[in-house]
Amino acid sequence: MQVNHEGIPMPVLIDIDSYEHHLFSRARNGSGAASPRNREECLDIGLINNMSDSALMSTERQLFDLLGAAAGGLFVRLHFYTMETTPRSDWGRDYVRRYYRGTDDLLNRSLDGVIVTGAEPRAASLTEEPYWATFGEIIDWASENTLSSVYSCLAVHGAVLHLDGVERHKLPAKCIGVFAQTKTREHRLMHDVPATFRTPHARWNEVQEEALASCGYSVLSKSAEAGVDCFVRQQKKSLFVHFQGHPEYDTQSLLGEYRRDMGRFLRGESEVCPTIPRGYFGEEAEEIQIAFRQKALSERHPELFADFPADQVAKDLSNVWHLPAKRIYRNWLLYLMSQRVGRSKPLGTREAALSAAEIPARRHVAARSARAARRRDRRRRP
Repeated sequence: MQVNHEGIPMPVLIDIDSYEHHLFSRARNGSGAASPRNREECLDIGLINNMSDSALMSTERQLFDLLGAAAGGLFVRLHFYTMETTPRSDWGRDYVRRYYRGTDDLLNRSLDGVIVTGAEPRAASLTEEPYWATFGEIIDWASENTLSSVYSCLAVHGAVLHLDGVERHKLPAKCIGVFAQTKTREHRLMHDVPATFRTPHARWNEVQEEALASCGYSVLSKSAEAGVDCFVRQQKKSLFVHFQGHPEYDTQSLLGEYRRDMGRFLRGESEVCPTIPRGYFGEEAEEIQIAFRQKALSERHPELFADFPADQVAKDLSNVWHLPAKRIYRNWLLYLMSQRVGRSKPLGTREAALSAAEIPARRHVAARSARAARRRDRRRRP
C-alpha cells in the first residue's frame, strides 16, 4: 500500500518505484482510506499520457484527483505509460524515463482500464502525427486487453479515425469554454448525472454526430454550442468511452490554456488572437479579459504578456463541472468492477445487489469461494 508523506493511505495507488514523484505528496482530504488487503482488490488502470511536456504533471494530478474523488470504497492502481514517438524536450524525455513505462510494456499485459489523453495537434492530418502508428497499436491492444478504455479530445478523434474512418472537422475558431451538456439517453455511465450539466471543452476540431451514429456509436451527451461530448461503443472486449471535452480539468485549466495561447499570439508564434473561453468567467472577469484582448490586437508585442490579468480573474473562477465528472468516473469504475467480477463468474442475486449498492463484489465472491473450499476439505476428512 502506498501512502503520502504524512502516512495517510491513498485510494489511488501509484505504480512507480520512486517516491520522488509529485503525486506521493497528495492524498484525499482526511484519512478515510483503508488499505486493500491484496492486489485483487485494486482496479488496474493505465494512464497513457500524451500531453505536452508543460502539461504532463498537471494532467497526472487532474486524473489522480478525479479518480480519487470517484473511487469511494474502491482502490485504483494507476500505471503511467508513454508513447516513445511523442516529441519531447530533454526535460520531458528524462521525466517519462524516470516515471513512465513504454509501449512495449503496455502491449504485453492486460489492464482493467486505460485513460488515453489527447495531445496538441502538430500536423494537418492525424495520420501524419509522429506517433500515429504507435497510437493505432494501442487502440487495437485496448480493444482486446481492457474492460473499458477512456479517450479524451484528440485521442477521441484518433480512435474513431483508426477504427471506423471517421474524419475530424476543423472548426472555424477554437471551441473553448464551459458548455451546457444534455444527456441524450440512459446509460450506466450516466447514472445519477443531472439531465443537464456543464463540461469544459478546448479543441480546434470535432467529430460530428451524424458520422458517429452511422458507425454505431451511442451519443450520451451533447451541447447545442459545442456539439457531441460523450459517446460510447463496444469494441470487441472493451467498452470505448469518448470525451470530446475535458471533465478532468481543474478550476484554472482553461485560464492557463487561454493564457498560453495569448502568449503565442503576442510573441508572433500564432497569427490567431485566441477566443476568450465562453461560460467560464464572471461578468467582471469577462470585461477584464475583453479589454486585454482588445489591447493585444491593437498593441501586439511580446512585452504585453507580462500584463496578462491572470491573478485578477482567477480568484472568482468556479468549478461547476466537478460533481458530474466525479459521478461519471464513479460509474466507470463501478462498471470496471462489475465486468471484472462478471467475466470471472456470472453475477448472482447477491452480487448484483452488492453492485447496485456500489459495494465491490469481488471480496464477497472470494469469501464465498473460500467457505466452499473449507466445506470440501471437511467432507474429505476421514
